Amino acid sequence: MNLKIAQLEAFVWVADLGSFRRAAERLSTTQPNISTRISALEQALDVTLMERDAGSVRLTSKGVELLDHARRVLRSAEAFLEASGQAALYEGVLKLGVSELIAHTWLREFLKTLKREYPNILVELTIDLSANLRNELYSRSIDMAFQNGPFERQTSGQETLGTYRWIWVAAPELPGLDGNDVSVEQLLRYPVLTHARDTRPYEEVAGHFRSQRAAAARLVPSSNLAACLHMSIDAMGIASMPVSMARDYIKAGQLRQVHYHWTPESLMFLARYDAARSPAFVAQAARLARRQARQYVERYGESWEES
Repeated sequence: MNLKIAQLEAFVWVADLGSFRRAAERLSTTQPNISTRISALEQALDVTLMERDAGSVRLTSKGVELLDHARRVLRSAEAFLEASGQAALYEGVLKLGVSELIAHTWLREFLKTLKREYPNILVELTIDLSANLRNELYSRSIDMAFQNGPFERQTSGQETLGTYRWIWVAAPELPGLDGNDVSVEQLLRYPVLTHARDTRPYEEVAGHFRSQRAAAARLVPSSNLAACLHMSIDAMGIASMPVSMARDYIKAGQLRQVHYHWTPESLMFLARYDAARSPAFVAQAARLARRQARQYVERYGESWEES
């Protein structure tokens, strides 16, 4: 038999991504190499699997018929590796998208654990807003996203990563923010440092102050929560911030918690992926992430809610 796993792998990725170039990038090889693998597979089977038009790829009826069979062969190969108990035999690239909160909490420990258990899986990391990660996940530019809801579409694979609450913080030197019941008037003496526009936390903060008829609210959005954190440390305003990101700065005395009666809703995070089309190690990485997240949540008293 002249069929090779690499040929089937190229066929599946070209079909899924609709592009020889993107399949080559995904498999860390060249576009001519992908073309050679597909041509060799078609020659061995004596069929045409796909039509190549300028800038596009379209499966033939035979290609559509054989695609699920190719997936099953690849799944069987992965099951063989899993049954062997030799995780080091897994090779590939995990394209991982992560929101900033996770990047600042338990991501480092997760990556160390993944490297230890799957030493030949390389991680390409993207840190971005959840809305952007959602788009990249649906276009298959990434394999998996650690992101917060709400979610417009469901994915066939997901793992719970915990729920993270928000607090208000400010530099200790800002006056008028003492006590257990800071008023909206006291709060809005200062600029309000928030998450980026078009994110759920920003919309909630803006909506809250509208409901309080607080026309004087000066919202300062940023796509980088770490920047908001540092601006609040430098007394440039007050910030609504996940407690997970602010905890160490409060402990060090660089920030203090401001006790205002309202905060944005807690963020529930999931590891989301396409279970039907992703390599088996993606699901295994999602389970590792769940384990790492739970350890973090239990250590620091965050909430764990099943999705």
